[in-house]
This record gives sequence, structure tokens and C-alpha cells, in this order.
Amino acid sequence: MKATRWDSRLVVRADEKNLVGHAGVVLLRRVADRVGLTRALTAALPQGSGPGWRDRGMALVQLACAIVLGATNILEAEQLQHHWRQLFPRPVSDSTLEAIDGPVAARVDRVRAAIRRVVWTLLALRPTGFPWIAVCGRELIGWHVLDLDATIITCTSKKEGAAGTFKGTYGHMPLGAWVANTRECVAMLLRPGNAPPNDVADHKTVLTTALRQLPLPLWSKLLIRIDGAAFSHEVLEHLQSLTTSRRRVRWVTGWAINDTDEAAIARLPESVWTAALRQDGEVHEVKGPDGEWISYQVAELTGLRDLTAGRRGCG
Repeated sequence: MKATRWDSRLVVRADEKNLVGHAGVVLLRRVADRVGLTRALTAALPQGSGPGWRDRGMALVQLACAIVLGATNILEAEQLQHHWRQLFPRPVSDSTLEAIDGPVAARVDRVRAAIRRVVWTLLALRPTGFPWIAVCGRELIGWHVLDLDATIITCTSKKEGAAGTFKGTYGHMPLGAWVANTRECVAMLLRPGNAPPNDVADHKTVLTTALRQLPLPLWSKLLIRIDGAAFSHEVLEHLQSLTTSRRRVRWVTGWAINDTDEAAIARLPESVWTAALRQDGEVHEVKGPDGEWISYQVAELTGLRDLTAGRRGCG
């Protein structure tokens, strides 16, 4: 017997009658179903039977929907899904989600990568094509842009792994990777709040996990952007090694300017400086204290700064 789909004969109207909160979650859940995510997770995760059994694939998709709506823990996700109980079958269960251990999570990662390939193919088939990033008003056609950054998430001291942060707060400092083209988070390494920002092993782990999630075609071009936390010989050498015969990788990092840098900058003649541009190609200007517009300037420093004895990373 074939089960009836949850959205069978479902109609969404904006007629100000019989209103329901968070109606947009219906479209989000339908997208997950249409691209095959729900079905693929169900097939990849352990199966069972019985009156209390919950489909783990569906539970994960429902949890993702709840997170989009603002849920920050399993209890809030369960409360949100209680609101949808007439629409979605079998809401998120904390015991079901806690059963997703390391090996099961690895299966989830493989499903995510496979479905991302489907979604990116659909994006490329749109009239506007795949969303390429524009820099200085010019689209980087064919370039996939990956951003790595750590972020502080504050919490109470009772949370596992919580610790003091360099900003004087308390919580966690996970290191994540996002695809700038599609604004997707493809990797996240949970870390305590006192984790070193320039940990080499952590950056390598996140980069490896992120690259496994990217459905890059042959002869692909990848731009990796990291802030000053990656400015160490170990991380830069690892970034350099990511280029292969079938993949071209370029990268850009920041670093903290010191006295040596300032001395090198001071040797630059005024004639080499030019106006900095915003991402849309417009001149980057800010209003000064007297109301006048001041433009940022940039110049090439290569050759004036020796980085062979640069800093080493942690780990």
C-alpha cells in the first residue's frame, strides 16, 4: 500500500482566513522533498518498525526546518513541530536525534554532498544561471568561493565544552566554512571558547570536510578566503597544496600589520596608490568627521616585505 504524501491536496492561500504561523516552512519542507533530500536520508539511516518508530530522515529534515524558524535546541524544535502537528507526521524526537552517532553522521554528510550536486545542477539550469560572485563589479564566472571563519557563540557554563573566549565572554568558538555563491554552510567544527584562532589542524579539518561537500566539476576553480587566523606557514602551505591537475585553488588571507609592515608601506611612493573599490565596483568612500568624503587607497606591497620567517600556527 502506498502512503499518502503529507502535502497531498495541500493549498496555500493568502486570504486572511484560517491563518497559521510559519506558513513558509511548508515551502521549505517541499523543497527538501522535491530535491530528494528527505528520501535519501531515510534510505541512508537505520530503519525500524513499530508504533513508536520515527523516520530518522524525516526527523532530520523537520529539525532543519525548525532551526530555520529559530529553534536553538531540541525542546524548542519539538514545540515548533507541535504547532504543525496537523500537517507534518511524527514530529522531531530528542531520543531519535540523539541516536545519530558518528558513523550515522558520516552517512548524513554523504547524502548532503549528493543532494547538493542535484541542487547546484538545478541552480545552473535557471535563466540567470549559477550564482557567481561579483568582485569590483566583475563576475567571477566559473569560480566557487569558500569562506572560512570562526564565530563566538555565548552560552551558560553548564554547556559541554564551554569556556572563556578572547573577547571576555563565555561559550564556544566553532570554525565553519560557507560557500559564498550559494550562502551554504558546508562544514562546522565545534570547538570550546578558548580554542586557538590559528589552529592548523582545525583549519585543515574544516577545509577537508568542506571540499568533500562541494560538487565541483573537473577543471574547477576555487577561491578560499580566510581572515588573519590562517596567516601561518602551515596553513598557507596546505592551501597551496590543494591545487591539482584537475582543480585550481587560489586563496587570500588577512594578517595583523606590525611595525615591519608599516615600515614597508612607508617606502611606497604616492604614485602607486589607487582608489579601493567595493565589491560592486564603486569607489570605497566613507564620510569623515568634518563631513568630507574620504576614499580608501590600496597599493601592491609584494617585494617590499619578506615573509619567509613568518609566524607558525598552533597545533
